[in-house]
Amino acid sequence: MTDFKTAMQGLTTEKAAELLAVHGKNELTPQKKESLFLKALEILREPMFLLLLGAATVYFVLKEPVDGSFMLGFVVCMIGIEVYQEWKTDKTLAALKNLAAPRVRAMRDGQECHLPSAELVPGDLIMIEEGVKIPADGFVLKASDLCVDESSLTGESQGVWKTCRGDYQTPATSSNSGDYWRKDYCYAGTLTTQGSGYILVDKTGADTEYGKIGEAVAEAPDRPTPLEKQIGRLVRLCAVIAGTLFFAVGVITWFNTSGQPWERFTAAVLSSITLAMSLLPEELPVVLTVFLSMGAWRLAKRKALIKKLPCVETLGAVSVLCVDKTGTITQNRMSVNELYAPGGDTRELCELMGLGCETEAYDPMERAMLDYCEQMGVSKEHLESGELLKEYAFTNRQKMMGHVWRHEGELIIAAKGSPERLLELCVLTPEQRANARAKAEQMSSQGQRVIAVGDMRPELQGNIPELLQNCRLTFRGLVGLADPPRETVGADIAQCQRAGIRVVMITGDNGLTAASIASQIGMNHHDKVITGDQLSRMSDEQLRSRVRDTGVFSRVLPEHKMRIVKALRENGEVVAMTGDGVNDAPALKYADIGIAMGERGSEVSREAADMVLMDDNFSTIVSTVRDGRRIYDNIRKAVGYVFTIHIPIALASLLAPLLNIAPENLMLFPLQVVLLELVIDPTCSVVLERQPPEPDILTRPPRPAKEQILTPAMLLKSVVQGLAVFAASFGLYYFTLMNSGNAGQARAMGLVVLMTANLFLVQVNSSNREFVLKTAVKLLRDKVMWVINLTTAAGVLLILYTPMSRFFYMEDLPPAQLLLAITAGGVSVLWYEVVKFIKRRT
Repeated sequence: MTDFKTAMQGLTTEKAAELLAVHGKNELTPQKKESLFLKALEILREPMFLLLLGAATVYFVLKEPVDGSFMLGFVVCMIGIEVYQEWKTDKTLAALKNLAAPRVRAMRDGQECHLPSAELVPGDLIMIEEGVKIPADGFVLKASDLCVDESSLTGESQGVWKTCRGDYQTPATSSNSGDYWRKDYCYAGTLTTQGSGYILVDKTGADTEYGKIGEAVAEAPDRPTPLEKQIGRLVRLCAVIAGTLFFAVGVITWFNTSGQPWERFTAAVLSSITLAMSLLPEELPVVLTVFLSMGAWRLAKRKALIKKLPCVETLGAVSVLCVDKTGTITQNRMSVNELYAPGGDTRELCELMGLGCETEAYDPMERAMLDYCEQMGVSKEHLESGELLKEYAFTNRQKMMGHVWRHEGELIIAAKGSPERLLELCVLTPEQRANARAKAEQMSSQGQRVIAVGDMRPELQGNIPELLQNCRLTFRGLVGLADPPRETVGADIAQCQRAGIRVVMITGDNGLTAASIASQIGMNHHDKVITGDQLSRMSDEQLRSRVRDTGVFSRVLPEHKMRIVKALRENGEVVAMTGDGVNDAPALKYADIGIAMGERGSEVSREAADMVLMDDNFSTIVSTVRDGRRIYDNIRKAVGYVFTIHIPIALASLLAPLLNIAPENLMLFPLQVVLLELVIDPTCSVVLERQPPEPDILTRPPRPAKEQILTPAMLLKSVVQGLAVFAASFGLYYFTLMNSGNAGQARAMGLVVLMTANLFLVQVNSSNREFVLKTAVKLLRDKVMWVINLTTAAGVLLILYTPMSRFFYMEDLPPAQLLLAITAGGVSVLWYEVVKFIKRRT
């Protein structure tokens, strides 16, 4: 047997480590890591790599082992790049998952600490409170108004009020399987909806009741996001085009090639493979994964933890931001600012206020009240010197609570709550009631949260009312609590409104208080307030009409939040919603982006949310929207870049056979295409991901939610830019070939133009508005940009002016020709600066 005092000390670190080795981590299913070898095999199944292996095979069949070996070397190199990118992405996502891993308050070595839930072992003592998802099965050692929602196990929606055990067994002699659904026992996976308690962990992981049905509650497989679907459709469309032209180019090359059938066949195969490789935009899925994961990691460093990657792309489309007042708009530093006692006895009001608070307060408002009691000389020891006989629990509907004490020789029912509700229970004359309401409205209009306090003194041997609503209270006064707005929130609200994002305040506080705060911070429509009671009487159609210009929703219930979000979404808005309570979870899930509070939010709300604010700061929300728009912009730039740079490669591969150019004189062979892919991949996944935001990032309206990633205007821009690069590269190649007959030099000219155009393309397309000189200055401060640009330039020189040139079927270029090729590459892209100039002027 373990006595109560020993159980409340928790385990030692050494004992916990021993038990962890025996029982394993508190997880339903251990996570499996995919080996690098399996990842490499998976990459090899992609069409691009199958084409590369096919080209290598053809070279070996043609008894050109050097070319075949080069191709295989490039395959290994590209697989290495892909594996590294996947490893880096997985590492980033794992780090984000660790940041989001649930933690629990526990006792170790006699001290309270915060542990990852996965490290809990039988014998640990944990503390739970409202909003916590219980991480393990265990005995209830201590409970204060502890109510648990066990519907995930039992199917019963009614909350279960927990009681304490009469004895304290060690896990070794704990309850048998017949003790199902006990009131002195808590179960993993259930939710604490009210109160607080101490739990002695009995079972963890797969041994819990939740773990026994682990297979049934396993997570559903991930579904592709709308953006992933768009990218998938683009890749499939390109694959169909590549497949069609693969056969067409093969047939054309067969008929245009002289020689033996075998020679004609291999020439046709190599031409077809070259074209197919040039048409496959295999970088696009990688771009999406890398950009979203790296974007999420950057956001995490700014105190915004992304739990679901798709919400990164949605951030840029947010048009309405629904926020709570307390802690998000305000500083969440509650303090008693004013007391109003009609009878003049503020000490009695202060004492009753303290008696009406939880003995172990966790709510910031109650903590502020108890702190004020201490300042007024009403100590915690004095308040708890009596015997607590009964508790009237707070509910969202009643918005009041009370305690029954045997205190200093008399029975005292101390009650507190919203003035609207509590004054209904008070015995007052019409004049007194009117005065109390007027004072409450005056205090609320100053931005204070107002709490009414009353009491009832039954006979010592009399009956205690079963419900607080049955009490007839004496009104003792009002308490005004101040929670000033955050210093930067006014500027942040103005920034949101300039960005076309409407901010709506949804609060459980009084409408006058909320409207006062909204006015102080400059919110639009702060004078248009809808209360929870008014909302309950509205039809869905009426609500859809009213939400268009309402700035404040006050005294709302959790189900009201769901209706507000639904009405906004039905109006075509993209809604981000903040929440911190256990009852906010449904609305957080229903919103386009659910945002939970990391510091004061419940575990249930954090689990339901797409994003967690680790500093509960409104400024962080604004910065995440800014980053969300930047990330989406950069994904678009990368998609446009991929299409642009593939167009000249594909057209060069397609046009050469049509012009009856001999197979040995083609501008591009598979080797050259692979070389270009080695430049394109890091440009997409590294350079474009690091692009800074556009100057107008937060002064333009949100993008339409259903807008395609590749719009007609973007496609037109990519096609025109691609045609310009093709004209320069293929034109110089064809001109040199026709005039000199030197295919090696002609091929080198075309490739230098493509490489140079690639470098300039990134600079030109890094901004849709700013000129290249301005963006280049910003980008050249980035060391990564320097490394990639210098590596590309060095690679070109290495291929042209070393013995490696013969492996790529090229010859070195005289300085004049090299300068001409570089100039042509620059001009083929820099012409777009004129378009920017015209657009800025108009």
